[in-house]
Amino acid sequence: MGNSLALTLPELILSASSLALLMVAAFAGDRSSRVVSWLAVATFVVAALFIPGLIGPTGVGFDGLFVADNFAAFSKVLIYIAAAASLMAASVWFARGGVFRAEYPILILLSSVGMGMMVSAGDLLTLYVGLELQSLSAYVLASFQRRDTRSAEAGLKYFVLGALASGILLYGISLLYGFTGSTLLGEISNGLARDGVSTGELFGLVFVMSGIAFKVSAVPFHMWTPDVYEGAPTPVTAFFASAPKVAAMALLTRVAIEGMGPATFEWRQIVIFMALASTVLGGVAAIGQPNIKRLLAYSSINNIGFALIGLAAATRDGVASVLFYMAVYVVMTLGTFFIVLRMRGEAGEPVETIASLSGLSRTRPLLAAAMAMFMFSLAGIPPLMGFWPKFFVFNAAVAADLTWLAAIGIATSVIGAYYYLRIIKVMYFDDPALAFERSRDWVGGALIAAAALFVSPLGYFLIGPLDQVARNAAGSLF
Repeated sequence: MGNSLALTLPELILSASSLALLMVAAFAGDRSSRVVSWLAVATFVVAALFIPGLIGPTGVGFDGLFVADNFAAFSKVLIYIAAAASLMAASVWFARGGVFRAEYPILILLSSVGMGMMVSAGDLLTLYVGLELQSLSAYVLASFQRRDTRSAEAGLKYFVLGALASGILLYGISLLYGFTGSTLLGEISNGLARDGVSTGELFGLVFVMSGIAFKVSAVPFHMWTPDVYEGAPTPVTAFFASAPKVAAMALLTRVAIEGMGPATFEWRQIVIFMALASTVLGGVAAIGQPNIKRLLAYSSINNIGFALIGLAAATRDGVASVLFYMAVYVVMTLGTFFIVLRMRGEAGEPVETIASLSGLSRTRPLLAAAMAMFMFSLAGIPPLMGFWPKFFVFNAAVAADLTWLAAIGIATSVIGAYYYLRIIKVMYFDDPALAFERSRDWVGGALIAAAALFVSPLGYFLIGPLDQVARNAAGSLF
């Protein structure tokens, strides 16, 4: 038991801190929100220091229910970085509207506890508990601005569709348990290898993959994403687009490789379909969007499709390419959303239309330059960092004899490039719109600058080390 508790130290630290900060919020009220927020950021730093694999040995705890390996360590570092960065950028945005409540950072902490359990799940029940803890916090975050009808609508849609996805996932878990006799991923894999994939196990596999696909916003389980991204407060959308995406993709990868390895042929067909549908729909549906947050929602669907191409390879290089892709995707997406957080009219009201970016290069040249870098990077145009994740996933697909899949992925990436370049055209070639209000948020400015440096050619110095760490993490699943 002691060793098991040591493996769960990051989750224990986040849980204890969230309860302590909840008491601070209860007694000090909303005037403590900024202090609670920075204490939550410090908690993420402390929790990261105790991740098994970074400090201390890896292992399996609670009789296989919890796995602390290099794959989980890589994912948790990404999750904590994304959650902390989105939290740091949120306080100024909420404070402008007078709605920054002290519960906000606590919900982020609790959601991160669930995400930590998701990426370390060695059992389908641990998977479900972590997924629900993350989801319940996310439902509240989506409707955090209670007096905003769009926010309330986003929370309700997310809750209803999320409950449906949870039911689908549970039904799949029950089928796999019934036909394999266990909920442990290792035992399920042994059962599939021993008896072959029966019809019942195939249905269980389909339902489990479908339930998890909802969390990664893969087509055809993407329907909640544009509405929730648009309706939720922008800092919440930035969080949704980063940390939960990493957790869900890591969970899908572990379940597919560790739990359903002998059924690779079967689940690969599902992943290939989701990858192709996501890249096509994510590219085409974003073209006519007038709202920047809805456009970025379809962008996230598009990018998840490319990451799924790496998973379809079902090799160590393929899994490494997925991890590398998610690491770069988080930085590009957060950087873009941090700029969206600064989109405020002269009266200080948030604006979200793409048209409001018109002529930004003349009114806010540095902001326009950073946005252009993120757009070019998301489009996968060299020499920016966003080119390399796509290169790695396509390379992994070709090495796994899925050349046709890589070719279609390359073709669909051209579709996505259109709407990214459209934003650059609006910023640099259209007549200037009303200038955005000047922000004094130095924290947000520093985060934008750091993300821009990462996606710039200077980020090339990190490609080798990041790729090596991703390969080591992927090796834990094979």
